[in-house]
Amino acid sequence: MGNSISRRTLLKRGALLAGGLPFAASLLDQVQASPVITHPGTLSAPYAEAWTEKTIALSAPVPLKARLFANENPFGPCDKAKKAIMDACPTAYQYPFRSMPELTKKIADFEGIKEENILLASGSSPLLMAAALYYSRPGGNVITGDPSYEDLPSKAVRMGEKWVKVPLTAEYKLDLDAMEKAIDANTGLVYVCNPNNPTGTVVDAAKLKAFVERVSKRVPVFVDEAYIDYLPDPQGTTLIPMANSNPNIIVARTFSKLYGFAGLRLGYVVTQPEIIKSLTLHTEAFMSISATTLAGAIATYQDREYLDGALKKTLASKEYLYEVLKKEGYTYVPSSANFVLFPIKMEGKQFTDEMMKRGVGVRFWKFNNQEWCRVSIGRMDEMEAFASAFKEIS
Repeated sequence: MGNSISRRTLLKRGALLAGGLPFAASLLDQVQASPVITHPGTLSAPYAEAWTEKTIALSAPVPLKARLFANENPFGPCDKAKKAIMDACPTAYQYPFRSMPELTKKIADFEGIKEENILLASGSSPLLMAAALYYSRPGGNVITGDPSYEDLPSKAVRMGEKWVKVPLTAEYKLDLDAMEKAIDANTGLVYVCNPNNPTGTVVDAAKLKAFVERVSKRVPVFVDEAYIDYLPDPQGTTLIPMANSNPNIIVARTFSKLYGFAGLRLGYVVTQPEIIKSLTLHTEAFMSISATTLAGAIATYQDREYLDGALKKTLASKEYLYEVLKKEGYTYVPSSANFVLFPIKMEGKQFTDEMMKRGVGVRFWKFNNQEWCRVSIGRMDEMEAFASAFKEIS
């Protein structure tokens, strides 16, 4: 326990400084197996072995024909954002004291919430770290789906937490009932990524809201809505209204996806002021965002003409990918995000290496005794490059 506390303390100091799916029944049974517990100081084999986006990018040939490993929006940022960024450059030597509240007010007005309930940062990553630091304690645990986005729980593990992984349902969706049953006296946080990464699946909005309402009475719930802008009705799905009034709910959003700001870095959480005060102890949120990024975000926030256009092109590329997979005899998990997960017929690392040799970067996973590939949705020329390479090795 002493070692766990030491690791946690060091990390805190560092943070302050810095179609259908016809799979066999046996496979579906494995999906609904018992939760897996990863103990403090260890990482699961899939996480430890899988290449991260950074590793792939640094090892990739330059230029790539298709950069399909990082869930980015290749159509952005929009022209309004680019112009605002350029216009902000002459005064970028100044701290953006006025820009931060201006963007916060825009978000608050659109969502119908109070400005004091919003915390901005340079992407959602610093906020995930802050939550991991704040809610972790030696001997505690964090509950997630399996597989799901691993940023927050993997950091909690390094701080002495246990990571309780609850297998997905037969439809590869978060099993909310099983996640609720997994909660015990040591649970410090339940993490919900919806739509989920890497599966791209989304849970029923009413069921999720009821789940969060119940669970938040027992433990804090962190809802990651990074991909919510790809849904037909984001406003009808988001849990921001719940976070606006419940101190045990945190909702994270990002500009990194549909807005095309992955390289510009901007995200935020919505929760109660007292929780925001605690999170700010673990992240330099206010001073972590550049003046140019803020200018671009202010110019493009809720620009429906651009967002709808980018979404339309994303959906067209995704439908093209579906057709390619079906023609080659592959199934896939129907996706509500800007990526698609499908089972492959060779070892994952071998598959991604062969695709990379052909100038196409993708990611792989292994779960349920199956190798999987995740393809981020790109421009149509990138999807065509994927198709050409895929047909050679499929």
